[in-house]
Amino acid sequence: MENMPDHRPSPRVDCLVTGGTGLVGNNVIRMLLDRRLRVRALARGQSDGRPLAGLAVQRAAGDVTDPDAVAKAVAGARVVVHSAAIVHVGWRKLEEMRRVNVEGTRLVAEAARRQGARLIHVSSVDALGLTADGRPADEETPMGGMVECPYVVTKRAAEQAVLDEVERGLDAVIVNPVFMLGPWDWKPSSGRMLLEVGSGRGLLAPPGSNDFVDVRDVAAGIIAAVTAGRRGQRYILGGHPLRYVDAWRMFAKVAGRRPPRGEAPPGVVRMAGRIGDLIARCLGHEGPVNSAATGMSMLNHNFDCSRAKRELGYTIRPLESTIEESWNWFIAKGYVRTVGRGNRRPRAA
Repeated sequence: MENMPDHRPSPRVDCLVTGGTGLVGNNVIRMLLDRRLRVRALARGQSDGRPLAGLAVQRAAGDVTDPDAVAKAVAGARVVVHSAAIVHVGWRKLEEMRRVNVEGTRLVAEAARRQGARLIHVSSVDALGLTADGRPADEETPMGGMVECPYVVTKRAAEQAVLDEVERGLDAVIVNPVFMLGPWDWKPSSGRMLLEVGSGRGLLAPPGSNDFVDVRDVAAGIIAAVTAGRRGQRYILGGHPLRYVDAWRMFAKVAGRRPPRGEAPPGVVRMAGRIGDLIARCLGHEGPVNSAATGMSMLNHNFDCSRAKRELGYTIRPLESTIEESWNWFIAKGYVRTVGRGNRRPRAA
């Protein structure tokens, strides 16, 4: 099947995937194709062509904020995996995130309900709450503890948009992945952290913790949710709980770099965030270092994925192999330039 834009999609496919050029969506598409399923991808015309190049996938041109494009893409699909979203942890882009993350999700959920398709909505653990005592949170933990930045607020509102459609008859499941690493991270997204540490810039790690998982395990969990997920239910797709300093040590070892010296003092991290905010006000552009991002990096951001293990058969592979395969993928695709042993520098990010 030609990998060309198609404004008149085939009337029948097994699965439509939104966000198919992103880390999660691209891995889901490849896994579905490996199972010989018919897949359609909704992608904007200006999207990077590399993620879908050479794949036997139908392409529906359009944006999740365009009602007509969404309706045409969903038509004939038995399942919709909605992974399209704007991911930026900061204080800016609220209106853009509302338009894509919330209203785009509402359009996709409504179209799936009208089509009679099952929707797997890819959310984030950032839409959930954290426990007050630092224990791993689960799907029922009350809201609270997160930094209430636009990404958190809009991902939470997107879940509510899906649940609103469930009340109207939509058959939907919500999955909440943790921090993902793995191949096919074209942008790159979460792999940027690995590239930064692998470049030798990770001298002091943030003083918080996170759960780290292989995106291919998340993709398998998403596909399992198609048949095993309960309607209207959330499933945390978790990973290995590590303090950032321990994760960064693993990153540095794979990249042949010196490990971080330790954790940055919380006061220094807060000051870096405030400086980032000031720079954003002066330049009109918010970078990855800002007070929302630094605030998140100091949290004990850990989650219990027992429900997904029990009901979806969710499994997690060793993190060491994930880091090594992710790093090797970045090297193979030209994101890392290797100049002798122990001197590997990112070329692009």
